[in-house]
Amino acid sequence: MRITFHINYFTKPGQNLCLAIVENDAEIRSFPMSYESDSQWTVSIDYFSKNIAYKYQLMNDSGEILDEELTLHHLNFSHNYSDFQVFDFWNKKNFPENYLTNKVLENSLGNPKFKKVLPLKKHSHMFRLEAPIYNPDWKIVIMGASEALGNWDPAKAVEMQQTALGVWEVALYLPENQWIEYKYGLKNSVSGEVFDIEAGESRMLQPNSESGVLQIRADHFFRFKKSQLYYAGGVAIPIFSLRSENGFGIGEFSDLKLLADWAKDAGLTMIQTLPINDTTANFSWTDSYPYAPISLYALHPIYISFSELDFKIPDEYQEEFLQNENELNALELINYEAVIALKWKYLRAVFDANYSKILKDRNFKNFLKSNEVWLQPYAAFCILRDRYNTPDFSKWKTHRKFVAGKIAAIFQEKSKDFREAMLHCWVQFQLHKQLSDSVKYAHNFGISLKGDLPIGIYRFSVEAWKEPELYGMDFQAGAPPDFFTELGQNWGFPTYNWEAMKADGYQWWKSRFAALEKYFDAMRIDHILGFFRIWRIPTTATQALLGYYYPAVPITEEELSRRNIPLNYERFAKPFINEQILDEFFGDEKDFVKSQFLDAKENGEFSLKPEFDNQQKITEYFENNENEDLKQKLLSLAANVLLIEEIRDGKSVFHPQFSLAKTNSYRFLSDFEKHEFYHLHKDYFFNWQDELWAKSAMEKLPAILDSSAMLICAEDLGFVPDSVPVVMDRLGILALKVQRMAPDNLPFYNPKVAGYLNVVTTSSHDSSTLRQWWQENRGLTQDYFNQQLHQWGTAPVDLEPYLAEMILKQHIYSDAMLAIFPIQDFFATDAGIANPKLENERINDPGNFPHYWRYRMHISLENLNSRTDFNEKIYNWMKDSGRV
Repeated sequence: MRITFHINYFTKPGQNLCLAIVENDAEIRSFPMSYESDSQWTVSIDYFSKNIAYKYQLMNDSGEILDEELTLHHLNFSHNYSDFQVFDFWNKKNFPENYLTNKVLENSLGNPKFKKVLPLKKHSHMFRLEAPIYNPDWKIVIMGASEALGNWDPAKAVEMQQTALGVWEVALYLPENQWIEYKYGLKNSVSGEVFDIEAGESRMLQPNSESGVLQIRADHFFRFKKSQLYYAGGVAIPIFSLRSENGFGIGEFSDLKLLADWAKDAGLTMIQTLPINDTTANFSWTDSYPYAPISLYALHPIYISFSELDFKIPDEYQEEFLQNENELNALELINYEAVIALKWKYLRAVFDANYSKILKDRNFKNFLKSNEVWLQPYAAFCILRDRYNTPDFSKWKTHRKFVAGKIAAIFQEKSKDFREAMLHCWVQFQLHKQLSDSVKYAHNFGISLKGDLPIGIYRFSVEAWKEPELYGMDFQAGAPPDFFTELGQNWGFPTYNWEAMKADGYQWWKSRFAALEKYFDAMRIDHILGFFRIWRIPTTATQALLGYYYPAVPITEEELSRRNIPLNYERFAKPFINEQILDEFFGDEKDFVKSQFLDAKENGEFSLKPEFDNQQKITEYFENNENEDLKQKLLSLAANVLLIEEIRDGKSVFHPQFSLAKTNSYRFLSDFEKHEFYHLHKDYFFNWQDELWAKSAMEKLPAILDSSAMLICAEDLGFVPDSVPVVMDRLGILALKVQRMAPDNLPFYNPKVAGYLNVVTTSSHDSSTLRQWWQENRGLTQDYFNQQLHQWGTAPVDLEPYLAEMILKQHIYSDAMLAIFPIQDFFATDAGIANPKLENERINDPGNFPHYWRYRMHISLENLNSRTDFNEKIYNWMKDSGRV
């Protein structure tokens, strides 16, 4: 059959369009297009398949791709025709049709049934439109200046069929021999009323009088008005923070059902959680940190519910279990170590009592087979971690390096480790069943779940053990100084070897997204800036101050010379230490420090002794020394540098310290040197990198995100380069707006200015809660009270419920797609529900690492569900704002 493609696209001299047909998800066949007139491009091809996937590319005369569509076109063809004329539009990723046609839409529509439109030979035109309509009672109709289109009479508008999620089609015979005006509209299928017509000028339809030719009007996008788009309100709470009356001192997957009950009554259609993967490294409270998973696929055993296991706890453990359950569940905060230890004790008891039945379970066997790729390495890792009392595989006596054949032997029944391996696998099977059941329960109410994707991997994880070549194990990932800490954040994670990941089309990332998509409908990408560049910290450093961006255009010796600053390696790239700094740092301890830690230089300055010449060595020296104050001062001394050295291709290049102008080293420069280093720092961070960082992100994100049907949001806080919002908008990724973390040095963010592609919120899991923030800075609170809330007089000492309500409503009545709030900030709007112990509300304190993540709701979900007045109040907010 013959297909002719037409597209209107403005090009400059020397630019051309090309049609690229994508086959087998990767192979591309290209066809140059011909320019006709008035920005019209066309190409005819012979094609013999019932469906096609393709995109348009903009190229220069040398064949270099200047731009291309990031979202493919998909068309199906009827073989009743031998000739098709396709009229297209350039398909942008940030059209609502592309980022809103996702799992959230499917939940809202209740798993809709699709009907395929098969045109017959009598039809002259096929209309194809993409329109993600979130109201299940709404349908797309078409009307226009033709009898077949109802002659603009809404009562005669033609109803279209949804042939795929968000895709609407109808085939018609239009006998007219002149151009026809038409538009799409919305019809309420319950009342039968066409209640709205799309905005803008009428569309124009070309006549088609040729027999055997079908004209396909691939209009692609509906002209949405603001009120027709998807809006939602949601609650953010870690699963571990949920409290139920029959819990075990921590939230469990089954508690999501109770949370969904509350969300339904409160008019909330989004539940946001923190990462839920297994973080069990040391069986201590430090494992409570949810962003350091030992497996990217295994769920955390701490979330298992004993009441929903396939088998009950043996009778001999019942009394003891109930006593522990009552004691743990009465605690205000989580006792992580007790909970995980006892859960494993009772899981082993259940497993041992039902071992033979478990091995015969057909569903369990199917789970083992379908998840073998990640499940076997995970179970083996757990066995070896417990055997050698460490997740650090470099310290194991056996299996330090992952060898698939040797690991597979563990899963032979004759293996001494087989029973233990089956225990870990069975626990994962139970977790999967319980989480899937809760997700299905929430979906029945049209409630979607939003997960959280950590940007890094734990250094001692299954993935690092199995595929170390994919990571930069000699570096640590983190973040530069920001809202949370003046020293930055050192997460300790290895960085990524992006070149290795790129080699197979980022399959590692695609698999990771696929695993999350089993349970989640939307996803928050933690620290999306890591896809642009990562803050890379050498393993010789402990403070993130000594990191630098990677990739980055570095400072070279030639650049320094150009600015008339000859490279003085000792002065610029080594800690600057003189008598005055020692006096200021150490006072009466100065002589001791000089003798113990420093070497004198001929010029009267000092250097750190070789055994203390980096932060790692200093930290190791003080491992058993309780003089924390001296340790911190020495670490600061080691960080007193202007330039961070990187060896690239055997040559030294440099990066400015992020807080360069605040260092003591900078203070002792000459005025000329200060001026040049200041502007060098400014150029490095604000002028040199944006193009490189945008290119870096665009190499990775489109391929990765196209593999998922989840709604994608991102945490883009901190030092955000200009390229980040541009790339995120182009890819249709929602940004995060936290009111107290405003851009451009503003004291706070006004939700009224938030555009549609945003998630607005009052607080995050990394910040204090709304009530805590109110008391942190009285001056800022007073300004907020007067300027943002427009209240007169003196701000109250405590955040009153009526003020908390005003703050939430500012966000709810914004244009942002999602308004999601921590559950603590919902509680702040009701004096009878708010936690009387304000200090117990915070989830994480990034400035205090490692932090114990142990926040729990202070009232049970059952109690919350019974608070009818409170729930109806929130429901009315959401209803009045169009979010439900």
